[in-house]
Amino acid sequence: MLDTASNRPELPSEIARRRTFAIISHPDAGKTTLTEKFLLYGGAIQMAGQVRAKGEARRTRSDFMQMEKDRGISVSASAMSFDYGTFRFNLVDTPGHSDFSEDTYRTLTAVDAAVMVIDGAKGVESQTQKLFEVCRLRDLPILTFCNKMDRESREIFDIIDEIQENLAIDVTPASWPIGVGRDFVGTYDILHDRLELMDRADRNKVAESIEINGLDDPKLAEHVPAHLLETFLEELEMARELLPALDRQALLDGTMTPIWFGSAINSFGVKELMDGIANFGPEPQVQVAQPRDIAPEEKKVAGFVFKVQANMDPKHRDRVAFVRMASGHFKRGMKLTHVRTKKPMAISNPVLFLASDRELAEEAWAGDIIGIPNHGQLRIGDTLTEGEALRVSGIPSFAPELLQSVRAGDPLKSKHLEKALMQFAEEGAAKVFKPSVGSGFIVGVVGPLQFEVLASRIEMEYGLPVRFEQSQFTSARWVAGDKQAIDKFTAANSQHIAHDHDGDIVYLTRLKWDIDRVERDYPDLKLTSTKEMMA
Repeated sequence: MLDTASNRPELPSEIARRRTFAIISHPDAGKTTLTEKFLLYGGAIQMAGQVRAKGEARRTRSDFMQMEKDRGISVSASAMSFDYGTFRFNLVDTPGHSDFSEDTYRTLTAVDAAVMVIDGAKGVESQTQKLFEVCRLRDLPILTFCNKMDRESREIFDIIDEIQENLAIDVTPASWPIGVGRDFVGTYDILHDRLELMDRADRNKVAESIEINGLDDPKLAEHVPAHLLETFLEELEMARELLPALDRQALLDGTMTPIWFGSAINSFGVKELMDGIANFGPEPQVQVAQPRDIAPEEKKVAGFVFKVQANMDPKHRDRVAFVRMASGHFKRGMKLTHVRTKKPMAISNPVLFLASDRELAEEAWAGDIIGIPNHGQLRIGDTLTEGEALRVSGIPSFAPELLQSVRAGDPLKSKHLEKALMQFAEEGAAKVFKPSVGSGFIVGVVGPLQFEVLASRIEMEYGLPVRFEQSQFTSARWVAGDKQAIDKFTAANSQHIAHDHDGDIVYLTRLKWDIDRVERDYPDLKLTSTKEMMA
């Protein structure tokens, strides 16, 4: 279970005011729009552009890769830091597309809570369920936002039942919608007994908030049409009888999710959700590590790499490691030990992100996410400390579900192709395997869209057209065991053996039978579909 503030030493105020969270959803539930409105309310941007708008207006802040801009989908997680009132929000936007679920999984190791966005017309969709299961594995606190209430929506109780049944979590309403679709006029803020009215005319305008003195206040009838008011009062009475009240401890334990209703595109319900994150969301939490866990209030600085992104700025061939600060107060120019190589690293140009914009980070506290530009020294899973050999654990690498061979359009540029592929492997964008027999590389991904993204990026970033072709292999497994058993196995199965970018041995399979045969004939070996990315 997550530690909570009640049984830990008091955090320094700078750390206690941090809220580090990810936004998760099915594609098209409105996650990117919600992210933008967060930045708008935090004062980080002046005007929100819509994802579906034409031309330049379409360039939303958190989608910086060309393909994301062209398709209007997020395929790589990006981080944004901004102040909201007295709080510091570190928001990580995650890919909604299931082909990029591994990037999302890793991102969820670097946050203390998740905001789950649900489309009011569709409820809990398959990708939402998958991502939610990842949150449950880590007991992550979850806050839910039911979006698009200004469009035709499902019955509210049906949506809540679906969340409770499919996701096995208690739901408590933090607000309640008044009308749906064209009749949607706003919500009742249950936590503060306030009526919130939506302004349909101005999508960037903060909603009007009307203080109500209880549900029998005559002011309610002044603002809500009679037929909607009657239905709303009945529903709210039922909700109060049937659903539990908000319990912050249950939220922090990951067993209860508060739900807010709104319309991100109309800037409605967003402020209440942000207040909920600030007031009920967790402070920076203890990070699981070996040989001991890392507490945020520790004086010494520690952090870990959960993502590597290359060429965020096409003008500079840079590689930025996204580092979650786990403890202490970091200052620019500090020397930290890179635990995997045991070498000191002077962190002279760390950056804070506002999507693709960056500013130099003079300091950072536990809970913050900073970027460290580097030339490939930092990998996913690496830990940085002030000297102690700590290794943050729990950042997984998954066996790919699709394998294809790759060829450069120009055979003379195979060295360039190798460099590009190694970069993407270190970034976690794909698995790259070098077969022991024959030439070339085999690339493994979770979903087919990743091949498109890779081909597009290799051409754009390296000027190298490539072809992905069907491979004879269908899956890959890492091989574990003592050296003698591994040597005997690789010698007898050389046609199936490859190495990943770390040099670890991988067994490439054609059929499920291949795996069964190895388990039968080589009982001393273990074939695994996940590998811990740990420095």
